[in-house]
Amino acid sequence: MQSNLSYKSKTSRFNVHQFKIWLKQSDSQFAKTLFKLLKAILVCDIRFPRLINVLLYRTLTLFRDSFEFVSRVLFITPAFRGRCIHSGKQLLLYGGLPFISGPLNISVGNRCRISGHTTFSASNHTPTPLLKIGNNVGIGWQTTIAVGTEVHIEDNVRIAGRSNLFGYSGHPIDAQRRANGEPDDMEQIGAIHLKRDCWLGTNVIVKSGVTIGEGSIIAAGSVVTRDIPPFSIAAGNPAKVIKSIKANQDDSLQSKEAYHA
Repeated sequence: MQSNLSYKSKTSRFNVHQFKIWLKQSDSQFAKTLFKLLKAILVCDIRFPRLINVLLYRTLTLFRDSFEFVSRVLFITPAFRGRCIHSGKQLLLYGGLPFISGPLNISVGNRCRISGHTTFSASNHTPTPLLKIGNNVGIGWQTTIAVGTEVHIEDNVRIAGRSNLFGYSGHPIDAQRRANGEPDDMEQIGAIHLKRDCWLGTNVIVKSGVTIGEGSIIAAGSVVTRDIPPFSIAAGNPAKVIKSIKANQDDSLQSKEAYHA
């Protein structure tokens, strides 16, 4: 019975596919007319006056935003707090609930903004993997933070979308051990430290064992494999310091002091 149903399903798909080919390739006037008719139905578009379009848009976005607000306040944020060992005030989770896997301990400071399209994971081979997020931190869309031993993100750090912090690799270097499903080696697992006021651009990758210094900026698409000193701009694969911004900061502080003098 099951084989008969499977055969019928395959036959049905085959017939639909053949029908599409016939519509597109047939020289028959009937096929051409039917193709135009079906295409017109497929792209059917009702043209309302602009005022009605604006009212529809604002009504739909009002309902959508209201639903998202209620869901975030009553369900999503409390659920995320339930997964944390500590969570501060004014936590904003936008776009849903982050995906969390592994035995991860999470501590979040005050006034943090975290995209719901993020992934937080932990290595199963360390006793207490910790993700420690300071105050006023922003973590962007589709960011992945894989915690080996500890990922420490200090105050005022900005992490742009699609960035990846890899504290562990998940697989051993040896191909045969990897094929056998064995875990990564302990020397592949390490901590990551983002010091206060640093900024990671879009698609930045940070490897285990790396510390990014205070106030530093990592250019979009960079791969950080070693420590970056404070108040630097780094770029490339592997990321290298291309400019110091400490002098600019000192000039700014001096100008402020002169202004207030």
